[in-house]
Amino acid sequence: MDHKFKENMEDLFDIEPIEAEAEIVSSEPSIQNADDIDTDYKYARNELYELIKKGQVAIDELIDVARSSNHPRAYEVAFQGIKNVADITDKLADLQKKMKDIKTENKKSSPTTVNNTMFVGSTADLAKMLKNASKNLNNQ
Repeated sequence: MDHKFKENMEDLFDIEPIEAEAEIVSSEPSIQNADDIDTDYKYARNELYELIKKGQVAIDELIDVARSSNHPRAYEVAFQGIKNVADITDKLADLQKKMKDIKTENKKSSPTTVNNTMFVGSTADLAKMLKNASKNLNNQ
């Protein structure tokens, strides 16, 4: 339908069709390094702090308006502002948790060695070994 509409418009206005050339450019995703992550974290954190400060100032003013007008809608708007500031505070806590997860994820990526000691033998051998160990402890 889009093609017919185009043809009708071209006929209606008596214009020649224009072929648009588009060049497809592929972009590879950039790999974020630790500096980018830290910079983004600091920026997001500062922005959230600023939003909280501005929200608190706005709430104070909204409460003053609500008190002076005694209008239910004014109180509703003030409470909505309080809810928004609380949501921003939750986002700040979420940001902290995500940053902590990213840092622990980077630490976990290093190889670790786990040494497990295992007893190979029968239960009777284990009982004898434990009995001898307890005798040695009692003799000392």
